[in-house]
Amino acid sequence: MSEKKDYLHLHFIVFLWGFTAILGLLITIPSVEIVFYRVLLAAIALAVIMYIKKLSFKVPPRYLLLMLLNGGLIGAHWILFFGAARVATASVCLAGMATTSFWTSLLEPMVVKKKLKPYELMLGLVVIVGLYVIFRFEFNHALGLALALGSAFLAALFTVINLKFAHKYHHQTITFYEMTGASVSILAFFPFYGKFFTTSGLQLIPTAMDWVYLLILALVCTVYAYSQSVSLMKRISAFGINLTVNMEPVYGIVLAVIIFPASEKMNFGFYMGTLIILAAVLSYPVLNRWHKRRAAATDNLR
Repeated sequence: MSEKKDYLHLHFIVFLWGFTAILGLLITIPSVEIVFYRVLLAAIALAVIMYIKKLSFKVPPRYLLLMLLNGGLIGAHWILFFGAARVATASVCLAGMATTSFWTSLLEPMVVKKKLKPYELMLGLVVIVGLYVIFRFEFNHALGLALALGSAFLAALFTVINLKFAHKYHHQTITFYEMTGASVSILAFFPFYGKFFTTSGLQLIPTAMDWVYLLILALVCTVYAYSQSVSLMKRISAFGINLTVNMEPVYGIVLAVIIFPASEKMNFGFYMGTLIILAAVLSYPVLNRWHKRRAAATDNLR
């Protein structure tokens, strides 16, 4: 029963993540500024929560540095994520994010020293076919899809790295230092961003409604959702986490079509490509289970 509750909890978290692309379109300030406020507000809120709950801030220097650096990756991931939604649509952004499990299948063997499985490469090729179909029919959104693919790669990378921390430290301690690392990284990036990446300079004054959406983004989608996802890594395997996260594009695209029916209406080719990508990532557990049974049967014959 507790396992079922964990998976329902994870689905709710993934639903909230699907909603972040919508919030990114509702907030009027640019993507980099959105992420800066998101991680800064989250870090402040977590510091207060940890102080009230008397949680330890102590982490060995090596792991502290890794958490801060991983926070930089998370910040870059969210900047690319919101940027993709802005230059294309929320649906295109979320279609690109559907490749996260593919990138994870390539990165995890390198990090945990596992052998690369042939069927994972096959699924990767299927994902590429899906992306080709989307590009073929939605080439005007090429930049948005490219940004989303970069965001998906970074999401896979920081998730694999987080597996090293999840069983050692409290999930809110991990999230606090990662949000702090993201805040510092974006602050360091601001001078280059202001000089080379924007003609209007930094836009750090949100509107009243922006503050409402930013607080939802920071407190609900980050302090709650992100830290709880780290906590669930203690009880759900990386495979189980990745399987459920594959539903984020489905939830997000449905929400985007409901909230922005005019701008989010795509042609048949886009949805066909998205279905190909989702078919690939959702077939992963079936093939993984088959591979494990075959390996167990082979071991029994020896």
